Amino acid sequence: MKEIQKKWWHKSVIYQIYPRSFYDSNGDGVGDLQGIIQKLDYVKLLGVDVIWLSPIYDSPNVDNGYDISDYCSISSEFGTMEDMNKLLLESSKRGIKIIMDLVVNHTSDQHPWFIEAKKSKDNPYRDYYIWRDPVNGKEPNELKSNFGGSAWEFDETTNQYYLHFYSKEQPDLDWGNQKMRSSIWDMMNFWINKGIGGFRMDVIDLIGKDPDKQIKENGPKLHDYLQEMNQKTFGNKDLLTVGETWGATTEDGKLYSDPEGKELSMIFQFEHIQLDKIPGKQRWDLKKLELDELKQVLSKWQYALNEDGWNSLFWNNHDLPRIVSRWGNDREYRVESAKMLATLLHGMKGTPYIYQGEEIGMTNAAFESIEDYIDIETQNIYKERTAAGFSEEDIMESLYMKARDNARTPMQWSNATNAGFSSGKPWMKLNPNYPSVNVESALIESDSVFYHYQKLITIRKQNQTLVYGTYRLLDSEPNIYAYERILEDKKLLIVCNFYEPEAAFSYSTGSHSAVNLLISNYSHSSSDLKNITLRPYEAIMYEII
Repeated sequence: MKEIQKKWWHKSVIYQIYPRSFYDSNGDGVGDLQGIIQKLDYVKLLGVDVIWLSPIYDSPNVDNGYDISDYCSISSEFGTMEDMNKLLLESSKRGIKIIMDLVVNHTSDQHPWFIEAKKSKDNPYRDYYIWRDPVNGKEPNELKSNFGGSAWEFDETTNQYYLHFYSKEQPDLDWGNQKMRSSIWDMMNFWINKGIGGFRMDVIDLIGKDPDKQIKENGPKLHDYLQEMNQKTFGNKDLLTVGETWGATTEDGKLYSDPEGKELSMIFQFEHIQLDKIPGKQRWDLKKLELDELKQVLSKWQYALNEDGWNSLFWNNHDLPRIVSRWGNDREYRVESAKMLATLLHGMKGTPYIYQGEEIGMTNAAFESIEDYIDIETQNIYKERTAAGFSEEDIMESLYMKARDNARTPMQWSNATNAGFSSGKPWMKLNPNYPSVNVESALIESDSVFYHYQKLITIRKQNQTLVYGTYRLLDSEPNIYAYERILEDKKLLIVCNFYEPEAAFSYSTGSHSAVNLLISNYSHSSSDLKNITLRPYEAIMYEII
């Protein structure tokens, strides 16, 4: 077996903060950097040692900060660069690293580069972006925006189209331009020199695009660009880098995350997250998750990157609905199913990510009106599907299950006014269940979802088998997901009932003589592995000695 080059982030657990919705310190209804600073002790109590910070740069906020107008300035609604420096200092005091969101597939149309680029075809910044002449008076080709409609927008000043894979206010950068790449390296080194712990790279698999061949993801030059990035910026630093790669295969995953390849630490791949959409259709076209498919996909990635890379482990982020509503039971068994999903994920090999509120079992918002969904993608899809003849009921059901706004409702700190998030009117409507689902109550209840996550994190930091052990899927009845983690003569057994009906499970310890129950989401779980009846959503992690 190939020996893994051990890294600090192998045993880390990362907590994603969406600043706008985390904590508002000044009463303007928008979360901010001072708010994050005030809640650092809460993050430390959870046990995580890395914060991934969603964008806090200057932005017109067409796409909630993922349209950046200045990479080296802080948006005034979040605070100042002085606040950012203090966040880095206070985090470091608590042993917490900050990784920044790197959005370099595109900029805002208000970025000085694009303002210049639009002026004329011979402007020095013109080739920072991708421009094409009309074809027969129309768009250059059939490329589509991920937010709906064409990926091409006509510019009357120069009579050319520019490319945008997201909103028309987010023009795509031309990574074939060496000068543009050098500008990106300078920006990245600015943040590295400030002392950040790394980068999460937004839709990084799109930077190698070839629009003329209608290639969006995994273009022919992608890995060349990433290797150059590694060499010019973080390659000789001990930083964590994770790339968002929606279209990655396991072979791509090895290219990205194999230490010999000198690219990234790990990637977010989304194959498991797309299992509840109808194949070949949009994610809004819903299908029921089949547990066997989830087993096969997660296992495939565990096996593929066992020696030649590293997995990221996640259910949630700012673009995804709350997992307890999506694949758990957010009503009668909200607590049990939230803990089960946590145990299933955190038992695997890789670096786990927790999205703010996941650790208290926050749920989807269940807004009844389209006006309450403010995300640009959701609004565009609502119009598109209404025009296509979908019923209001079907559209709203798909939004309840999949809209990005489900993850973006303000953090629920208490049962006080505005969930303790802000003394002013929150920028976005609150999830109405905040009186019962909130941090304050979670910290009082000794068996809350929060303390289950805290214990899972503690086990990871203390148990080498959980960090480096090989994964092996076990045969079980259809409603159970069971697997082993094996390191030399040590074993962990993780067994999860994914559904409400009780389910039977049996396991032979072989030559091992002792069974130690490490964590369970029920009190008094059985240690008789020959004959276990798992209760609704029951999840147990055993150490086999």
